[in-house]
Amino acid sequence: MQKMKDIMVVGFALFAMFFGAGNLIFPPFLGLVSGDSWITGFTGFILADVGLALLAILASAKCNGEVSKVLGRSGKYLSIVLGCSIMICLGPLLAIPRTAATTYEMGIMPLVDGFNPIIFSIIFFVLTLVLTIKPSKVIDIIGSFLTPTLLIALAVLIIAGILNPLGDISHTPMIDNVFAEGINQGYQTMDTLGAAALSTVVIATIVNKGYKDEKLKVKLTLQAGIVASIGLCLVYGGLTYLGATVSNKYGIDVVQTSLIVNITSMLLGQPGKIILAIIVGLACLTTSVGLTSATGQYFTKLTNGKLKYETIVIIVCIFSAIVSNFGVSTIIKFSAPILSLIYPATVTLIILTLFGEKIKNDNVFKFSTYMALIVSMLTVANDFNINIPFILNLPFAQYGFNWIVPVVIAGIIGSFIKPKKSNKYKMSKAV
Repeated sequence: MQKMKDIMVVGFALFAMFFGAGNLIFPPFLGLVSGDSWITGFTGFILADVGLALLAILASAKCNGEVSKVLGRSGKYLSIVLGCSIMICLGPLLAIPRTAATTYEMGIMPLVDGFNPIIFSIIFFVLTLVLTIKPSKVIDIIGSFLTPTLLIALAVLIIAGILNPLGDISHTPMIDNVFAEGINQGYQTMDTLGAAALSTVVIATIVNKGYKDEKLKVKLTLQAGIVASIGLCLVYGGLTYLGATVSNKYGIDVVQTSLIVNITSMLLGQPGKIILAIIVGLACLTTSVGLTSATGQYFTKLTNGKLKYETIVIIVCIFSAIVSNFGVSTIIKFSAPILSLIYPATVTLIILTLFGEKIKNDNVFKFSTYMALIVSMLTVANDFNINIPFILNLPFAQYGFNWIVPVVIAGIIGSFIKPKKSNKYKMSKAV
């Protein structure tokens, strides 16, 4: 009974840490542009978000929650560069500032117009710092107290939208490839990157609860991940449907943060703004706390304790407070190419880590990862109008997975080249 309670608390906390700024604004917009194909878009979103995040949790659990071990077999220097890039994106550059900016735009402005954004960002990150400074308490605070309130508020909004649809769903999607758009929106949540990092916090909590056995730690982490994934699927489905019900009311140029505010206001009136403020505040604060803690733990381990956890957390909070004042739209705009660059390499390493015990040759990891980065760089260059036509003609390009076939080929080639030295990272056996 105690074990089940621990799994639920950790699973709820993981759900709340995943469910942040992007998770709240992307699904309604996806439903809006998808129209009556919203289930197709939702499927792509779930695959790129929940599906990959669950794989990342398992891969990280096999490496005892250490991101460096998930990335390690790609090579010493590349793993450090990639790891730092992931943690900086999840940390002060993109994800954490976006939580504060979203809370301000969706939770504060509709209720208190004219509230100073700088003052708000200071308040938000002081709260984050207070809740993060003791890493062993992070999960219990979120899972036991904050998440249940968040789930109740979300349920009120989604059930209201199902019982009283806001309009007829458009029969014509506003975009050409709904499934690919779902994948792209799933990327934007950064949950796959977050999963590998947040597993550090989760496993630390599991150990503090008395579970020391390696197999048991992997099993409990995976079970907590499944609890979080079920919750995410239900909430995402509801939010995507809400967006679809206003597909005849708004255009593709709608501001994403304004969309969910307007939906809530139409469904629940003035009380809806208060409910939305609670949802946004809790969702973004829990994510900010989890990611700040994960960033602190990563760089503390990377520097062998030379940089103290408390020092890193303070720096992250200060820098994030500054970046958050740029606004959600600006943060999303410059995050897209960065995520497109590092996502394929990260996903490649996550999947290879799941089969790490069967892959004896480290060159499989190295060749695959470098190929993923090369294809990603060419794809991003293409997005910036540097014409590289063949990159768009690779298999699965229309779904955003043009890197898969080149990565598989590179991995096969790597398997025939003898490595200079064997893998030094030990992984726990999956359950």
